[in-house]
Amino acid sequence: MSVLDLLFGRSPAWSEVVYWCLDLETGGLKPARDPILAVGLVPVREGTIHLGEAYATLVRPDVPHTPDADAMGAHHLVPFEYRDAPAMATVALEIERRIGEGVLLFHHARMDLGFLRAAFGRLGRPFPKRPVVDTVALLQKLERQEKLIGGTRREETSLNLTDARRQLGLPDYPVHDALTDAVATAELFLVLRSRLGAERLRHLT
Repeated sequence: MSVLDLLFGRSPAWSEVVYWCLDLETGGLKPARDPILAVGLVPVREGTIHLGEAYATLVRPDVPHTPDADAMGAHHLVPFEYRDAPAMATVALEIERRIGEGVLLFHHARMDLGFLRAAFGRLGRPFPKRPVVDTVALLQKLERQEKLIGGTRREETSLNLTDARRQLGLPDYPVHDALTDAVATAELFLVLRSRLGAERLRHLT
């Protein structure tokens, strides 16, 4: 499936598409200021998560930064852990090489895309334009669909990754690790796709 097909052409069957699930750990919540500290990527091919193709790395900030206390409390990354990691320029090439073949998959796409666009911008290059699937949007779509057909839920749908997985019967994983969260999001995506009965990419974007 070519880039042009995905961006401008027909809507392929959902299983024809390669989804690159991407998660970040960051030094704060402000893309213009805070660095990306860790990246996790895992592909979904023909409806199967391919762990053997996963990519995970810490990222060395381009300039010294003062760690955000709240961010450190979430991901527990401290400066000495990533001081010898590859720089974002190197990591950007690894990201581009992978996501060129398919669709991006996120949980809370707006946040991660904001950091990626800012980081790529600081390198003087645009972040690649790719179709995006967001599991948060799919959770909201599932809730609307169930209400429309008269279904009831025991509790309001949570948009938190761990809580949403629990509500859909998926196991708990350790949180705030980029690769683990990417895998957790990929699993959530597959369950949501099935629950929604989405057969084509346009039903997911």
